Amino acid sequence: MSRLRISAISYLNTAPLMWDFEHGEAGADFDLCYTIPSACAHAIAEGHADIGIIPAAAYATTPDLVIVPDVAIAARRAVRSILLVSKMPLDRVQTVAMDTSSMTSVALTEILFAKWLGARPAYSAMAPNLDSMLSKCDAALLIGDPALQVDRSSYVTLDLAEEWQTRTGKPFVFAFWAIRRAALPGHDPAAIARVFQASRDNGVKPENLETISQEWAPRLGLTIETVRTYLAYHIHYYLDPPCLEGLNLFCRLGAEIGALPPSPPLAFLEGAPHRFLGDSAKCSSR
Repeated sequence: MSRLRISAISYLNTAPLMWDFEHGEAGADFDLCYTIPSACAHAIAEGHADIGIIPAAAYATTPDLVIVPDVAIAARRAVRSILLVSKMPLDRVQTVAMDTSSMTSVALTEILFAKWLGARPAYSAMAPNLDSMLSKCDAALLIGDPALQVDRSSYVTLDLAEEWQTRTGKPFVFAFWAIRRAALPGHDPAAIARVFQASRDNGVKPENLETISQEWAPRLGLTIETVRTYLAYHIHYYLDPPCLEGLNLFCRLGAEIGALPPSPPLAFLEGAPHRFLGDSAKCSSR
């Protein structure tokens, strides 16, 4: 039986999901590499990886994926690591530099402007360097660790998850584990799901979040308390019914404004344990 290839994201917010792969024995059964969200999506789409923490937007653009149930990178309040940073009031913004690391947050930015923010800016893809981005555009979208390091006192900033929550009343799902259906023959879907669910369960234990905070704070130049609070309070690691409702709304609005193609129904690993999946999620399991 071939080893499944995992493409993971090299940001702080994925560290709890990777706990058993980095601190336990789960990694022995998979080939693992780290990258940025957009590259993770490309690796899955091109068949270079079998499993990935894909941006939510990639589900609409990549055929024949199934989702590991119950596990996500989501937010039910301000997320702190997905920021629109502007030199001026947002209703005056005419140009936005979009972080090339992102897919989902790019679509979310377009949705928020199109629906609620009162401007119709032009968008340009740029590498995530804030000074360079703002030298060429009125505002910049930054995601992940670079967003956590922004000095917000110097700019107008908008936390995109918080704005989404305010406008829709729903959580926002940024990413989740997905598997190429073609990679599944010969593997037990339920066993695969349990590996990723258990890794998340272990990673969010307080003592393990503390270990992650101690490791990552000096890497990012942040305090341990800042990292601890971010992981424990701002990131929600469960693909529960409210998150599924938010995900479906994001897909619908993205298609409505042309930021995303129409998305297929959410399909989950057949036979995998679902702790949270409910009828209200409007998903299929096949």
